[in-house]
Amino acid sequence: MNSFDLNSSTAAGQLSKLAAKLKPQSIRSMFQSDPDRVVRFSVELGDLYFDNSKQHIDQEVLKSLIDLAKEAGVSEALKAQFSGEKINVTENRSVLHMALRAGRNEHFSVDGENVMPQVYEVLDQMETFTKKVLSGELKSFSGMQFTDVVNIGIGGSDLGPAMVAKALESHAGGLKAHFVSNVDGADLASVLKVVPAATTLFIIVSKTFTTQETLANALAARAWFKGKANDDEAVSKHFIAVSTNSKAVAEFGIAPTQTFGFWEWVGGRYSLWSAVGLSIALSSGWQNFRALLDGAKAMDVHVQVAPFDENIPVLSALTGIWNRNFLNYSSVGVIPYSQELSRFSAYLQQADMESNGKYVGRDGKKVSHSTGPVIWGEPGTNGQHAFFQLLHQGTDVIPVDFIGFVKPTSQFTDHHTKLMANCFAQAEALMNGKSRAEVDQQLEKNGISDENRIKIAPFKVFEGNRPSSMLLFKELNAFNLGMLIALYEHKIFVQGVIWNVFSYDQWGVELGKELASRILPVLEQKTKGQFDDSTQALIDRFLELN
Repeated sequence: MNSFDLNSSTAAGQLSKLAAKLKPQSIRSMFQSDPDRVVRFSVELGDLYFDNSKQHIDQEVLKSLIDLAKEAGVSEALKAQFSGEKINVTENRSVLHMALRAGRNEHFSVDGENVMPQVYEVLDQMETFTKKVLSGELKSFSGMQFTDVVNIGIGGSDLGPAMVAKALESHAGGLKAHFVSNVDGADLASVLKVVPAATTLFIIVSKTFTTQETLANALAARAWFKGKANDDEAVSKHFIAVSTNSKAVAEFGIAPTQTFGFWEWVGGRYSLWSAVGLSIALSSGWQNFRALLDGAKAMDVHVQVAPFDENIPVLSALTGIWNRNFLNYSSVGVIPYSQELSRFSAYLQQADMESNGKYVGRDGKKVSHSTGPVIWGEPGTNGQHAFFQLLHQGTDVIPVDFIGFVKPTSQFTDHHTKLMANCFAQAEALMNGKSRAEVDQQLEKNGISDENRIKIAPFKVFEGNRPSSMLLFKELNAFNLGMLIALYEHKIFVQGVIWNVFSYDQWGVELGKELASRILPVLEQKTKGQFDDSTQALIDRFLELN
């Protein structure tokens, strides 16, 4: 893939001029001057309605952003990815998580080999295993039907499956899912307190089967289970591995029939579509897992065939580039108005910031522009009573992605109506704000004296002009969730292309691991080491008090 310099591009020069021109204009005034603005800046795809009209953009900006995408070679980059080229250059790997949700008869190649037979060998294995467990055909060592599943992983082996399993809880008809990721023993302890050993499956998810946190938790879970079962051979019935290291898996005591593989061309944070998602299938049922894949595939097709001005992932990516690099907004709030999506922002933090949080360009040199923003958020309406004060009146402008659903997932339909009223109102309030004249008028109407009005009014003024996008689905189901996740996956990649970074490696994660491996033996008092004065003082303090 060719290197691209954002700052020296022709389109970037034009966008910088447009940013200076547009800043004095409010988004509200753009609606007043263009009665068709909503139509111009919204796109529908299946059950998804994407409304980008509350962003601080106009037609001229959109045209220049599309020119930027063309200049950066976004179309060519997407083709390279889907064709199996080794776009993960620093690790010499293809990136083909899209193959995991493709049809059985489609063709995705790595090194000239069609990988779809391998993909469906594992998917078929997952389907058979899931159905046997959920039907009760495959029983626990006690002869009872399984009731719970504990997924032990970290990063992409935890965040994606945990988010999806939570999101599909109201659709679930399978096992109760639990997730353990933190090497802090309290995480594992809290799960082991509530799961019944006699009917719990444990899934150990580690590509190499050497991940420190995952193995620490897996070994502790195995010891706990052996103590409860009082039968060493029961481990083979209750422990499952998702890994490529068959030797280490066998040494752990997991049978080959309960080992599920995946491939080097599947990155961790893009792996929930693979056997890494086995906990999703076991908790929500195979039909829902298959629908999740199908929804993602629908977005895969859309990103490849839709023109850029109707392409939701590309439009979302370009809007993010505009906000980050030309309006200088360094953060993005992702606010799902859905309690089921309470883990979505945490999932997206890894997907986005581990992908594009980089300052080294594809040419190996430091980039001269801003790259990935800080991604954060919590579900509405909880966020309204926490950080929305900062969104409305803070000194930094923070663009927001609102995610909502027309239909409720519970029987409390009146609650859902109130929820969505808040969702729409917050987006409106961020854009329109409240002027001093409007505040004065309201205070006067409420009988506030002129003296008090002068004191109070400044605190009630909202500048507005704070941009947001709305992703409104008909309902939260497995298919639409697959679309939503894949939308953000493609958005992340498109932005990485324009920022000229490799989105599919994560070398920044490695340094902390490396240093921890030096400190651990010292804390265990097996060795001595040399550290900076601050680190040494912390080690000394730990050893003194331990």
